[in-house]
Amino acid sequence: MAIFDFRTDVAIDLGTANTLIYVRGQGVVLNEPSIVAVDSATRKMIAVGKEALQMHERTHKRIETIWPLQDGVIADFEVAEQLIRGLIAKLRKGWLSSIRQMVICIPSGITPVERRAVHDSAEHAGAKKVYLIAEPMAAAIGIGLNIVEPQGNMIVDIGGGTTEIAVIALSGICVDESIRVAGNELDNAILSYFKRYHNLMIGQRTAERIKREVGSAVPREQELEAEVKGRDMSTGIPQIKSITSEDVRAAIREVVEQIITAVWRCLERTPPELGADVLERGIMLTGGGAQLNGMDVVIKNRVNIPVHKVDNPLEAVVQGTGIVLENINKYNNIFL
Repeated sequence: MAIFDFRTDVAIDLGTANTLIYVRGQGVVLNEPSIVAVDSATRKMIAVGKEALQMHERTHKRIETIWPLQDGVIADFEVAEQLIRGLIAKLRKGWLSSIRQMVICIPSGITPVERRAVHDSAEHAGAKKVYLIAEPMAAAIGIGLNIVEPQGNMIVDIGGGTTEIAVIALSGICVDESIRVAGNELDNAILSYFKRYHNLMIGQRTAERIKREVGSAVPREQELEAEVKGRDMSTGIPQIKSITSEDVRAAIREVVEQIITAVWRCLERTPPELGADVLERGIMLTGGGAQLNGMDVVIKNRVNIPVHKVDNPLEAVVQGTGIVLENINKYNNIFL
């Protein structure tokens, strides 16, 4: 167990699928699913994070598992607060009262009301002072881009609930595009494909596993196969069926196309000088969706601009949020 100061500052990447926590002077100390298990009658928290995920789609009527964030924003205010409290309590019990400053990243396209919900959830969870930062900005800082210089850098961050696209220069977001289509929509597309073409009902965790193991956005040199367990929709009997990476590619093609179209829209609105910078430097691809096999290649082929998948794309946003936390005064002009 890490040793913390009595008063501590934290940075949080509060994501639809996963929440990552960075502690000042410690680095990233937690990465867990953004899910809470509650008692259906009392609404009291039973489990949070990994423990709650193990219960997901396996509960009885007295236990409900809830993803409090949908499409990158808070859908259940009360449970979102329980999520933050529960995950921080995993680091150190009774530690909430000692949090001085909390930096949280949010999608660039959310409304003022949604932004306020994030701010209030953090305050109610115990933070004395809350700062909000746009996810593309955090990602740019996290991968080491110089956001201060008068040159354009383009970020495509494919998370669980949203895809954030932005061109950044002079410590600001010059052009941005935020769509509520990302990793979760890829999973849903796989679910729908199995229902429609295989008459098989599968769980969301199974769909996510299929995406991770055999999913791809472009043809593979050697196509893969996987066995899938689910429930036959005609007989109601559990069944096992085989699926190939070609099947998964067909299932997610429309979602991938929506992400590429959003990149196009952002590029079309980018001023010529900044567009020239992007052409020279390329597009930086971050977020969990960057890990889909061939995602960088399919974007590059469509927009004809180099695309660089960064190292450890899952932590780009939280690392950037942590850097901002460590240097609050330096980055004071980028807070929302």
